Amino acid sequence: MKRLMFVLTIIVVFTMALSACAKATEAPAATAAATEAPAATAAATEAPAASGGAAADVVAGDTVLPRTETLYFNGQQWSAVVCWNPYSSNCNNAMALAQQDNARTIMFETPYMYNMMDGKVYPLLADGPYAWDEGMTKITFKIKAAAKWSDGTAVTADDVAYTWASHVKYNTQFGAANKAYIADIVAVDPATVEVQAVLGDNGKALNPLLVQAYLSSNYVIQKAWTETLEARTGGDATAFMADVADDVVYSGPYGKFFSDDTKVVYGRNDAYWGQDASMWGKLPAPKYLAHIIYKDNAAGTTALQAGEVDVSQQFNSNVQDLWLKQGLPISTYLPEAPYGIGASLPTAFFNTASLGLDKVEVRKAIAMAVDYDTIIANAMTNQSATFQQVPRSLMNPTPGEQAMYDHDAVKDLQWAGNDIEGANALLDGAGIKDTDGDGFREIDGKKLSYVATCPNGWSDWQAAIEVVAAAGKNIGIEITTQYPEWGVYQTVVTNSPLPATGYDIFMMWSDGAGPTQPWGRIRHLLSGEFAGTTNNWNGNWSGYNNPEVNALIAAIPNETDAAKLKEDYTALVKAYLTDVPSFTLMYRPQAFHTVNESVWTNFPHEGDGTDPAVPPLDLTDGYSIAGLYNLTLVK
Repeated sequence: MKRLMFVLTIIVVFTMALSACAKATEAPAATAAATEAPAATAAATEAPAASGGAAADVVAGDTVLPRTETLYFNGQQWSAVVCWNPYSSNCNNAMALAQQDNARTIMFETPYMYNMMDGKVYPLLADGPYAWDEGMTKITFKIKAAAKWSDGTAVTADDVAYTWASHVKYNTQFGAANKAYIADIVAVDPATVEVQAVLGDNGKALNPLLVQAYLSSNYVIQKAWTETLEARTGGDATAFMADVADDVVYSGPYGKFFSDDTKVVYGRNDAYWGQDASMWGKLPAPKYLAHIIYKDNAAGTTALQAGEVDVSQQFNSNVQDLWLKQGLPISTYLPEAPYGIGASLPTAFFNTASLGLDKVEVRKAIAMAVDYDTIIANAMTNQSATFQQVPRSLMNPTPGEQAMYDHDAVKDLQWAGNDIEGANALLDGAGIKDTDGDGFREIDGKKLSYVATCPNGWSDWQAAIEVVAAAGKNIGIEITTQYPEWGVYQTVVTNSPLPATGYDIFMMWSDGAGPTQPWGRIRHLLSGEFAGTTNNWNGNWSGYNNPEVNALIAAIPNETDAAKLKEDYTALVKAYLTDVPSFTLMYRPQAFHTVNESVWTNFPHEGDGTDPAVPPLDLTDGYSIAGLYNLTLVK
């Protein structure tokens, strides 16, 4: 219906654009600010005036970007780009550099692309599928003969091997995360790559899931350029990773075109190798990909309404109003709530060193008392499945993950929220009561009083934390809120031990969909290997450490029996719902994916007929980049 609505509304879009530009529909205050990055640190920029229902041509340096050649984004870049170095994890270059489960491949490419819609990987730089040897000790794959670097030279197996050697030599984040599982990557010949696994006691790969995931999560970087980088940084690891890399060579369809503190623009390489028949067979439709740096979500939503943004990866409050009430040519991947594919689990973690939070009764009572329906209705404006629709576990709402555990075996441990009676009974039964009549429960004569927190400006998270705090009042526990800036928050929650005050209950994310899931998410939520560590960007920020859980997490990657896998995953869900070291507040899309079809059309959406289905990951992540080749102009 929404797509038909576009046909009906395109005639009046010109007149509507002026009012959309002049006065955006006001979003509730609780959901107006930035979600993915703090507004306080983002550079503000004026949105360009609309022209015919879409943004006017934008100037980037000395070049005017034609609107009909430029695809505009929001919600990924919140402040100026720092660098272009694929070895760095601190470039703040959101669209170009994201080595993750669904790696962002507009500029740098991986051997394979993960598709969250079917759980498969598809060759990119690689030629055909990869193969394990009979003993499951190594993976072999080929490089496409057509693959070229932006300087016109061939991508080879030597590039893949030298990338890995450099990660190890300079101890980059990407090497450190994988060297416990990958022994070496070698070039058998110019076209053949061999990935040698670290072996376990059984003589097979210690963790085949992580070895496989490397192939779709980590970029191949040119050997010749890496050697240039090494020469100018003198072998110093810090300098190597901090280099701005303005001269970087890349293999993807887009490269650096322009960047300042108001925008970043990527220009298409019209010699891109992917137009070869062995890959896409053509160039992606837009000549430029551009991201204006908006000050917050409200500014980004206004630009989306005005047709100044084509692809929105941000939280747009009450997104359905954009087409149902305003009649704009805007749509989401799913036509009805929750509008996106739920994949990740934003989670509240407990500081178990805080008084009372070392007791499971207190942790579970707080979690049971939270009104999740209010969070989903208000903080997420129904852009999440409810916990009645998808009962809580460790799995995301996708059918594949939901099939991985025995629902009946854990249903007595699950809670849907707002269970004030049950939470109070749990606390009373544990002898945790209000003994001085002030309305708050005590332990050893000390009032249970906590601070719940998340980053300032992440408005849907802030709204969720307010609901957590409100739950405390109903069960005799004082919970107040505070919202530090992200720059401070990130340095605190990722380092153990947590401070004695201010971070009793705090929000962080969980893994979305990817080639190691749900195992990877469970590992990051519960594995003792991350407990008590510093510079911890992996997870388990509560410091939970359960030997039985650790053993299950270690065993699953080598388990091939489907029944045993389901048994193990069910045991992990039982442990999580029993011990409650953290609790999920909502289901969240892997990425928000809202599109305006004033200028471009044929974006991915449910039932669009693409085979394989293109996932709603903003045409930049994993197999979603296939969507760039399907776009057409409206006129």
